[in-house]
Order: sequence, then structure tokens, then C-alpha cells
Amino acid sequence: MFIYLVKRVLHSVILLVGVSMITFLLLYVMPADPARQIAGRSATPETVATIRQQLGLDQPLYIQYSRYLSGFARMDLGRSYAQKTEVTSILASRLPATLILMFAAISCEILIGLAIGLAGAVWRGSSIDSSAMVASFIGVSTPQFVAAMAMLYTFSVTLDWFPVGGYGRWDHLVLPALTLGLLGAGWYARVMRSMMIEVLSQDYIRTARAKGASGMRIIFVHALRNAAIPIVAMIGIDIGYFMSGAVVVESVFGWPGIGQLTWQSIQQVDIPIIMGVTLFASTAVILGNLMADIASPLIDPRIKLYSPR
Repeated sequence: MFIYLVKRVLHSVILLVGVSMITFLLLYVMPADPARQIAGRSATPETVATIRQQLGLDQPLYIQYSRYLSGFARMDLGRSYAQKTEVTSILASRLPATLILMFAAISCEILIGLAIGLAGAVWRGSSIDSSAMVASFIGVSTPQFVAAMAMLYTFSVTLDWFPVGGYGRWDHLVLPALTLGLLGAGWYARVMRSMMIEVLSQDYIRTARAKGASGMRIIFVHALRNAAIPIVAMIGIDIGYFMSGAVVVESVFGWPGIGQLTWQSIQQVDIPIIMGVTLFASTAVILGNLMADIASPLIDPRIKLYSPR
């Protein structure tokens, strides 16, 4: 386990450096000028040049990148051009809202998706199965902004059950979490149905039936544990995805998470925050996948993290 973790950490560091290099290059060749954005449209060329010099944007690319990489090694992501605050502090202030939304959305995905997938597998070929697959197809095909606007119009504007947006109370969380949960539940449902059908055809399931085990025991004790292994991997991916922020949903519902911060930073061409969010998202994806890899052997001991050689 220790050797496996060391290798994954080394690979992760290399990956993060590669991501930072590509992102930095893309932002460098971007036609927008951060100095002009900060100075304003009416600023003189001299003022813009002064701001560019103060920010170090007049330096060659390799000097700018080496300076940023040196700061990143010290956990210093620089200062926001627009907010004049440390990027690390800004990300830390947005992290609690993102974590709350992440846990709520993943819970909705699992509860809804696994229930639909189990129903489709148990009643395979029936109208229940067909309805479950149609519902999952609609979920995975619907764009986020369409689902978010539909939920907002239906439950906030028309029925007035929940607030239009905001943060701080439980009813602020319901609609964004349910929107993300419904959209992601389709993937969980399809994977769970496929895995349950495969597991239920195994010899040990037939043996359990022959011994008189009840249908509920077969499904929830014998079959579900093995069928859930791909679900663990999906949860790990979702952790990385939601930690980077659900940009569309957070913007629609006014949720003050990292996704909303990302959208605001893109509009303001705030390069330090864009870089910080990118590296934060990459780290979250890596950690999410690592957590899934570690959890899989706990579910199925036959899975090994590393070769004994």
C-alpha cells in the first residue's frame, strides 16, 4: 500500500505540473489583456504598461511560468488581479459551499440512480425496466442549464416551494443538489442495471437461490456488493468533478461555490484564480480517483492495488 501511494503521489505531481504548463500556455496566448481589464477601457497606454509591469506580464513566458511554479511549490497561488486578495484565501472561502453541494448532489445521485438501476435489473424486460431506462436516458441527455432553469421555474417561480437562489439555509441547497443528482443519477442507474444483471447470472447467485435464500437477501447481501464496485469508481470521479465546481448549476442558483468563482474569473480574465481553480480541480480529480482505488479492495478483497512483485 505504501509503495502504491508513493508512486501515485509522484505521478500526481508530474500530472499537476503538466496541467499547469498547458493551462499557463493557453492563458498566455489568449487575446484578452488582463492589464487592460484591470485598468479599464479609458486608461491610457502608459497606465496599462505600468500595470503590466507591476504584474510581471511584460516578462518572457518562461520567467512568468517559473515564478508561478516556484510559488505553487510553496502553496502560493498568487494574488487575484480583480479582487486583490490571495488566491488560496479565495478558494478556501468558497470551499465549504462546494463541499456541501458535493455531498448533497452525490447522495442524490446514489439514492436515485441505484434505486432505478436495481428496479431495472430485478424486473428486467418489464415495463418498469423500460421506464427506468427511459428516465435514465433523459437524465444523461439533458443539459445542465436546461434542467436547472426547469427546476427553478417549476419549484421556485410557479410553486414557490423553494427560494430562487441563495446560500445559508437547507432550502437553498435542495434545488441545486437535486438538479445535479437527477442529471447524474442516469449514469449510476445504467451502470447499476448492467452490473446487477451480470452478477445475478453468476453461479454463486444460483447456489444461493438453491439454498433457499430470499430475493431481498440475494440482492442486497450477495449481489449488490459485487455490483457496486464500478459505482465506487464513479463516486471518485464525481468527487473530483464537484470539487472543481458545477459552473452552470452554481451560476443559475447563485450558489457561492468554486464553480461560480470560475465563471466570474473567466469573465474578468483573472488569470491567477483561473490557474488556481484549474490546479485545485486537477488535485481533486486525482484524490477522488485515489480514494476510489483504495476503497475498491475494501469492498472486494480480490482486487489488489499493486503487484506483489
